[in-house]
Amino acid sequence: MSVLMSVLLACTGSADTAASAPDVDHPAAAGPWAVGHQTDSLSDVGEAGREVAVDLWYPVEPAVAAEAEPAVYALLGSIGLTSPMAVDGAPGAGLDAPLLVFSHGYHSINTQSSALMEALASHGFVVAAPMHTGNTQADQSDDFETAASRRVPDVAAVLDWLRSGDAPLSDQIDPEIVGVLGHSFGGMTAIGVGAGWAGAAPLDEVDALLPISAVIDAELQADERPSDSAGFTAAALATISQPVLLLGGTADVSVPVENNALAFDWMTGAQSVVRADIIGANHTHFANVCDIGNLLLEMGITIDLWPALGAGDLVEPYADTCAEGAFSIEEALRLQKQLAVSFFRLHLFGEADYGWWLTEEASGLEDALQLWTRP
Repeated sequence: MSVLMSVLLACTGSADTAASAPDVDHPAAAGPWAVGHQTDSLSDVGEAGREVAVDLWYPVEPAVAAEAEPAVYALLGSIGLTSPMAVDGAPGAGLDAPLLVFSHGYHSINTQSSALMEALASHGFVVAAPMHTGNTQADQSDDFETAASRRVPDVAAVLDWLRSGDAPLSDQIDPEIVGVLGHSFGGMTAIGVGAGWAGAAPLDEVDALLPISAVIDAELQADERPSDSAGFTAAALATISQPVLLLGGTADVSVPVENNALAFDWMTGAQSVVRADIIGANHTHFANVCDIGNLLLEMGITIDLWPALGAGDLVEPYADTCAEGAFSIEEALRLQKQLAVSFFRLHLFGEADYGWWLTEEASGLEDALQLWTRP
């Protein structure tokens, strides 16, 4: 029989708890690898002439990375966000690494969660993040239904490309070990990979799913969406067989965390389900709005100038996520890294010790996480 545990994780770093931690790389810290970054693109994805850009993060030998230039993620015009961790163009470490595909949010960018992508790469994963053309910050030409219908096929195209032998990192991956994660609309993409979505069939070759702040029931959304592709039925979610980690924030008003409660109850066929609610986190604690806003401020571009720059959509999320009194973005990111790295190390590397970091015994979680697991 499935066992449901609901625990409020507390007690940071006691001697007894720390002593019980398994002897593995701490999932919230940088892993043993440096991180490389490349960009590439796919042609004719879904239709003739449709180009899909892809950012890639991957493990690199630390000594090699020390000689390379930091990666810079393009934002607005000549403005770019310099990575504190990833370097551009360095050769990979030559691992047969599990492959992860990250799907970005609605009208967002594929580097929106770069710190999490870098953390995963440092722990031995190759991560690919497509820019879903037609549903990005710069290109909003697709309507909701069209954008939804393209998401799972875009993931499939990236997987086929990386496993074809022709992609730049094809020799760095194990093509048989695959996970998918995403945020918001990208979280729905991750679920759609397991259940099928918006006319696309599920991708049976994917081994683990990590949806972040994903819509399950359209009635729980803050904004009204077309009903056909705005959520998932209980029957559809029951068909998911992969292990799933549902991640969200209790202060999210865009996609209330109750969506994850429904998903947890309805994913009855999954190998395992973990639901993790970060207490106090909102929708954009899972993106790099603080890094971007802080960069603009450091450049002397004050918040009142952001709309004229084309960054008006950043004003409210920055205030909600990054201002004094908001839940700590550093803590939110630490918890995301700990959960995501542990989940994928457990299910894609098969390292059972990482399962400890997904339980109530794990140290360092303070009073910021509520966790349910099944079985």
